[in-house]
Amino acid sequence: MSMITERPVSTPAGQPVRTAATESTTGPRDLRGVVAAYVALTKPRIVELLLVTTVPAMMLAHGGMPSLWLVAVVLVGGSLAAGAASVINCYIDRDIDQVMRRTKRRPLPAHTVSPRNALVFGVTLAVVSVVLMAVFTNLLAAALTLAAILYYDLVYTLWLKRTTAANTFWGGACGAAPVLIGWAAVTGTLAPAAWALFGVVFFWQMPHFYPLAMKYKDDYARAGVPMLPVVASTRRVNAEILIFAWLTVLTSLAVWPLGMSAVYGVPTLVVGAVFLVEAHRLAGRAARGEAVKPMRLFHWSTTYLTILFAAVALDALI
Repeated sequence: MSMITERPVSTPAGQPVRTAATESTTGPRDLRGVVAAYVALTKPRIVELLLVTTVPAMMLAHGGMPSLWLVAVVLVGGSLAAGAASVINCYIDRDIDQVMRRTKRRPLPAHTVSPRNALVFGVTLAVVSVVLMAVFTNLLAAALTLAAILYYDLVYTLWLKRTTAANTFWGGACGAAPVLIGWAAVTGTLAPAAWALFGVVFFWQMPHFYPLAMKYKDDYARAGVPMLPVVASTRRVNAEILIFAWLTVLTSLAVWPLGMSAVYGVPTLVVGAVFLVEAHRLAGRAARGEAVKPMRLFHWSTTYLTILFAAVALDALI
């Protein structure tokens, strides 16, 4: 079969006629767009953040660097699981996403991907991720992976997110699950240090997400989602940010005596102090009636968690 390389011809009215040659130039672009849409459904930034906590937990569980094969399996399986949860989340939330400015350009409300195809894609990723973990790690890690996906999509997205202002708190277990999954993949058990690191990520999600919800408060209100900043006063929201920021830092320090050295403890003290300062600054600006600038804390909270788990990894290596 030969390729058609004729140039586009024009009609008497001067309008170009689409030929096989023009189709061949637009096809790859369309394919890239479709691939990009499916990737966007997996929310890659969330996947990256989850993996930041997984590998250091594996290193601490092993007391050094686990086999690269195991790390690769957990990274791939964890990425697929997190992506699956996000895709199914997009499928369930497509009615909400289309009325929120922040999310209306996502593939489903933008009609780039059909709901049915998104659901099939998400379920396929979920099945592959769980099977991969079961075959190449152990049943505990696979069970935790499956539980995290089901809890995030069926308990949090489908129920808690739409019914209670405590949705972020109760949904926090999903974001902290990769710590347990990584630990279980290495040891087949869950030690106190694993639960302590789980607690760090669990508590961290409130001072991390509430600032984002503050910024997009009107969006959530428009969609009828009872996020805490929508249904509670700014004073109440900032009080919870402070409470959970302190719980995050205190829990991170509780990890120190569980086999960690100053290589972990000193950086954790420093970044924890900065984290608390930023949380108190946000609350202080709100109390004085100033512009709160919540995204400052949101972005710093990500830096805080990254540095803390980098310290976990470094301590495990040294």
